[in-house]
Amino acid sequence: MLIIRLQRVGKKKSPAYRLVISEKSRDTQDVYLEQLGTFNPRVKENGFLPNAERINYWISKGAQTSATINNLLIKAGIIKGEKKKSVFLSQKRKKKIADKSASAKVAVDKKAAEVAASPAAVVVHQA
Repeated sequence: MLIIRLQRVGKKKSPAYRLVISEKSRDTQDVYLEQLGTFNPRVKENGFLPNAERINYWISKGAQTSATINNLLIKAGIIKGEKKKSVFLSQKRKKKIADKSASAKVAVDKKAAEVAASPAAVVVHQA
């Protein structure tokens, strides 16, 4: 199966990406069939430069897009559809986040109870 995805290039701490089409089972840094554009997330204007004609050609031939590429192409108006969720959390990570938010809520509730139970401060107005 062919997939359109990002291939990281650029220096350390300065990411830039190529849009490439390759076999899904291959490594992202391995050989690719064709470069379909570039993406530089650090540049606000002209950071995403896709070759729309070739992307549409490969999609018509049955190529899939990664979630990130799908979202970028929808934002650019090259393809239609709904955005995909591009970040997936493991069950272990979801449980850890839920436990952390629950404990934070308990701490906030406890603090609110302490404030409500304490005597109100007396405000003295001077004339």
